Amino acid sequence: MNDTDFEPVTDADREIVAEQLGRPPRALRAVAARCPGGHPSVVQTSPRLEDGTPFPTLYYLTCPNLNSLVGGLEAHGVMREMSERLERDEDLADAYRRAHEKYLAERDAIDPLGHEVTAGGMPSRVKCLHVHLAHTLARGEGVNPFGDETLRLLHELGWPNGDCLARA
Repeated sequence: MNDTDFEPVTDADREIVAEQLGRPPRALRAVAARCPGGHPSVVQTSPRLEDGTPFPTLYYLTCPNLNSLVGGLEAHGVMREMSERLERDEDLADAYRRAHEKYLAERDAIDPLGHEVTAGGMPSRVKCLHVHLAHTLARGEGVNPFGDETLRLLHELGWPNGDCLARA
């Protein structure tokens, strides 16, 4: 999958993302995933903001419904448990490192930032489930083990469960 697999950002998408975020979106490149209601749920952003500031988060979760659900998982200590497993499970650590390397390669193919910092704590810890879920929703399951796991946890909570804008 490459950038051409994503949808261009329309004016309507830009307005919806602004409504979802409560501010104008920055550095939008494409819509990488949509919620069941058809609204953008993940956008791909440029590695640099318009003013040139590095922005290492390539995939940004915009859906307020998903952001709320993921925030609940984070509040319940899911990231700490994931990080602990990462230290004990060599296969998981290898899969997570590969997710980091793919993320870095995708970002650097757009605009190399000159460093290996990606997002969400990769590759040594789990810092932000929003980033990992966005990565999985954008690229599909099997790329980011913690994004995949977050998606499974959300399904257990009953997601998808409505229109993201109805909850904004």
